[in-house]
Amino acid sequence: MLRSLLLVVALPLCAATTFYVNIGGLGGQEDYETRFKANIEELDKLTKAAPQAKVFSLSGTAATKVKLKETFAQIAKEAKAEDNLVVTLIGHGTFDGVEYKFNLHGPDFSAKELALWLVPIGAKKQLVVNTTSASGGSLAELRQEGRTVITATKSGTEKLSTVFPRYWLEALRDPSADADKNEVLTALEAYRYAESKTTKYYETNKRLATEHPMITDTSSSNGFRTPDVTKGEAMVAMRTPVLVLGTLQNAAKTPEKQALLKQRETVEQQIDNLKLRKAAMAADQYRTELRNFLLQLARIQQELDK
Repeated sequence: MLRSLLLVVALPLCAATTFYVNIGGLGGQEDYETRFKANIEELDKLTKAAPQAKVFSLSGTAATKVKLKETFAQIAKEAKAEDNLVVTLIGHGTFDGVEYKFNLHGPDFSAKELALWLVPIGAKKQLVVNTTSASGGSLAELRQEGRTVITATKSGTEKLSTVFPRYWLEALRDPSADADKNEVLTALEAYRYAESKTTKYYETNKRLATEHPMITDTSSSNGFRTPDVTKGEAMVAMRTPVLVLGTLQNAAKTPEKQALLKQRETVEQQIDNLKLRKAAMAADQYRTELRNFLLQLARIQQELDK
């Protein structure tokens, strides 16, 4: 009986089209360029595997302000009220105390401009996931009644690089993120998974947390770190789908894939620790160690994608 009810919930989501806009920004340094490119490639693969998905993945020189504006205009012509929209930003963000901007090749776009691009889109269920540094500075412009907005930081003043995108992607791949096991990963489920992993990352590495993820789904809320649905918090996010789970997530259940995911996280943490030691290292040594780690990441990702 319970299984039947879960399928009834899931089927309407499958019937609707989900428009995914995956945006990879300017890296600036070799390690960030490599990471952002790999993140967008993984996100592209995961979202294209979802049923009824229409995916727009833009990164590197292809991710320009003009092209993004055109992409959202195209979606506005196609999306219906029953459809879903998921926008994910992976890269660097800046905040000058007034305005948040996402770093691109060429002119950056602001949170206000992104909000304007979303206005004509008829899809009632919208999700914006901003995983960048200073992303909390975008929340005020992007929040809207019924739209779920997730940021990696609580404010624009948290300006260091973030690990949140790492765990957001992990949530899309790891079947355990689907807490109610109905095979529909919601914004709230994915957020809770990634927020918990982000918090644990700083605790495990005994580092002062420089990012505090937030989620909101109303026009008035400043966001919640750990929303309580019994108090009516994040109720829209609880019903907003990110991904209908499928073969990629089922494949991740195998011990081999789980081991690879763990290896990937270990290497990513080694890169983080290397960056902390950069100032005390010779430049050649730093570049050599960094490239070795990046090669390891690439090999692990190849195995995950098989």
